[in-house]
Amino acid sequence: MPMSLGDFIAGARSRVREISVEELDNRLEDNEAVLVVDVREPAEYASGHIPGAILVPRGTLEGAADPGSKYRVEPLCSAHDRLVIVYCESGGRSALAADTLQQMGFRDVYNLAGGCILWDAEGLPLILGD
Repeated sequence: MPMSLGDFIAGARSRVREISVEELDNRLEDNEAVLVVDVREPAEYASGHIPGAILVPRGTLEGAADPGSKYRVEPLCSAHDRLVIVYCESGGRSALAADTLQQMGFRDVYNLAGGCILWDAEGLPLILGD
């Protein structure tokens, strides 16, 4: 039987760790060395993103994370040994992204549970624009 998007997301969620919005907010307030990666599309990012997050759309993730790729994004491709938190709108795309990063050798990757929707619902700050 063919797999659905939901099947892919459920599989990824079973293999990745999640972090709550409260825990991420605390880590950011404590100025912990964490790389926050927004895997949404540019228009979504511009409509409001977590302070300090870098934009790496899900469709470009593998190239951005590969140090040998001409599409590499330096903060990401050099973060194999750092704490990396990925998020999207609700947590599905970012679960897939976290799973991919783990497969690429990133050691400490978390998916933000509830994504940007929950971050905003908790009244946490969002930055507008690019």
